[in-house]
Amino acid sequence: MSSSSSSPQSLQMLTILLDKVSTERDEAQTHLAECMKRAEAARTQASELSKYRTDYEQRWGRQFAQGGTMDIVNCYQNFSGKLEEAIVSQGNMVGYSDQRVEMARTQLLALEMRVAAIKKLIERRQAETQRSQQRQEQKATDEFAAHISRDAVQDSPLKRPLL
Repeated sequence: MSSSSSSPQSLQMLTILLDKVSTERDEAQTHLAECMKRAEAARTQASELSKYRTDYEQRWGRQFAQGGTMDIVNCYQNFSGKLEEAIVSQGNMVGYSDQRVEMARTQLLALEMRVAAIKKLIERRQAETQRSQQRQEQKATDEFAAHISRDAVQDSPLKRPLL
């Protein structure tokens, strides 16, 4: 890779990107929690409606066993039909809420993967920068040692002219 790809500016830009994507991920976590809460509330309401219908049918079943007028039967059937519509509608709401949870979960997973990928890229760039610095330090040490060695050879009594 070129040295510009692991420059401090490149790492700074990746860090800024990581912060942005981490914020998006945190928002997605909050959104998922809200969707899950709404889905649970929808399920609870659907359950309560179903329980109410069962109680209603049992109560009116006892009432009809004692006898009832046609007006009461029509009223029961009318309300029972509306109750069934509400249960179906709430069931649809549960389905919609569950779909929203899955979409939010998918979005969160994608953002978590993106955060992990950016972190990994930052780690690679930092390791690359460190390796480059180590190579430069080694080169400087080697050059210094070669310079010292040259000076030592030049100052050697064997290199001095004989008088």
